[in-house]
Amino acid sequence: SLLSTVGGDSAPKGRHQTISNRRRRSHCMGFDTGVKTYNSLTKQKEPLVLAQERIATWYSCGPTVYDHAHLGHAWYVSLLDQVQNVERRSYPYFEINVIHVMVITDIDDKIIQRSLEQNISPTVLARMHEEEFKRDMQALRVLPPAVYMRVTDNIPQIVAFVERIIGNGHVYVTSQGNVYFDTQSIGDRYGKLVNLGGIVGELAMQIYFYRSRYKKGGKIAKLFLIILCNGNIHKHLFALVCSSVFGSQLDIHSGGIDLAFPHHENEIAQSEAYHQCEQWGNYFLHSGHLHLKGSVEKMSKSLKNYVTIKDFLESYTANEFRLFCLLTRYRSAIDYSDASMNEARSTLSTISAFCHTAQAYMQGHLQCQPIEEGILWERLSATQSSVRKALADDFDTPKAVNVIMSLIHHGNCQLQPATKNNGPRCPAVFGAMLSYVREIMAVFGVDLLDRKEVHDSSGVLNNVVEELVHFRSKVRKFALSVEDQASQNPQTGSEIQKRHPQPDRVPLLKVCDALRNNLAPLGVHIKVRFLPIRLSAAELLKENSWLLYKHGTL
Repeated sequence: SLLSTVGGDSAPKGRHQTISNRRRRSHCMGFDTGVKTYNSLTKQKEPLVLAQERIATWYSCGPTVYDHAHLGHAWYVSLLDQVQNVERRSYPYFEINVIHVMVITDIDDKIIQRSLEQNISPTVLARMHEEEFKRDMQALRVLPPAVYMRVTDNIPQIVAFVERIIGNGHVYVTSQGNVYFDTQSIGDRYGKLVNLGGIVGELAMQIYFYRSRYKKGGKIAKLFLIILCNGNIHKHLFALVCSSVFGSQLDIHSGGIDLAFPHHENEIAQSEAYHQCEQWGNYFLHSGHLHLKGSVEKMSKSLKNYVTIKDFLESYTANEFRLFCLLTRYRSAIDYSDASMNEARSTLSTISAFCHTAQAYMQGHLQCQPIEEGILWERLSATQSSVRKALADDFDTPKAVNVIMSLIHHGNCQLQPATKNNGPRCPAVFGAMLSYVREIMAVFGVDLLDRKEVHDSSGVLNNVVEELVHFRSKVRKFALSVEDQASQNPQTGSEIQKRHPQPDRVPLLKVCDALRNNLAPLGVHIKVRFLPIRLSAAELLKENSWLLYKHGTL
């Protein structure tokens, strides 16, 4: 696999370097959001300052789609969604336009192995689980990113990315033909996210790009293509997908804490080497892990200690899961158990009961003792201020929920039933409280109105169309194969070569053209596009390159 931190065979010995303050993040200039967040680069909370006013560029690591999505994915993505919603929807506090890009790893050794086990193509397997992941996130009321980026859709860009790093002089080749990223080439900036004991040693100095199939004499560009064709693309290279959207400066990068080193560390190194910049990402936000109760390991597909989202939703609701997430800081680890879910269910039940009671009082269906209206207005104002402060303090959702629950408690204390109305009614203050509670919980992804989501099947339809177009491409390519017919030039008498489609394949071409014409009115436009790399189709097929060939002629 590409770009993983390892020791080498006969790689040059790395010079030991003392970590200086230059590795730490430089001061950001720009728009101060009013939020303080914990930055893994500096190991402290600091003001969230954006390069552009009220615009946050945000890159996150998405799933590797070889199996069902599970609660570990849901935990991370729901936390991410809650933090982003706080930024974008907390009027009039932050109002930030979050431009979120999530990368889907749709080619990987695990995907290839699973596809062989199930006797289907890696592309079909990845698309199936990608769409399942998206449906699961929709069921949990997670807002989708601005765009999902697939790795397989960016293979030529990955090749160009690596070639530019080579051209910038950031690699070296060992005597056995292995290619390494030279961390010394970026000065003392390697190790921004981790404490390596004050020294960048030999192990950290060698970031392994790929192993050559040829011990000596192979061309670097050719080697990259061979490795890419076989699907062995390491996640450290996926940052280039972000770079293709955001360029040389990124506001926020997020992921699980286990990805900080070496994955995110190496993304930083290669991106700064590619862009020739001092600082690529300004803030790194890392979430804690979700554990099954009693397990020290994180919930993971590879460890087979997971609960699928589909199975979870048979016992609990999306609202209950979002409450479960809210009750823990995003940077903290959490145990998943029936007890923790019952706590979330109880909290949600209390909130919902207050909403129903307040609404009944406003409608005149509930007679209460005299209401101390002034106190409730003061409580509401103080709650709004405290929630804002909690969210501005590294998105402290547990504290925010506690403050909201205190407001609900004081509201319930005054909504005590009485046999007769002994004073003036005060529906306005309960209307304000009800509106606020619904609004802030909606920011957190909790729908107190319990609206049913309509599941969108467009993703599945897109994959069906993609497979149909791919099938047409293969049929058309077969039909266009030619036979050589020799004929004579009437003037010179010499033979000339003419190339004609074989007659029995002409009907296939007509059917392909008819399919293209029939799909156009339905909004599916098939166009011819060519592979932007320097290999022939024969070479690609020879190198087992189904992955790259999907970018060829349709």
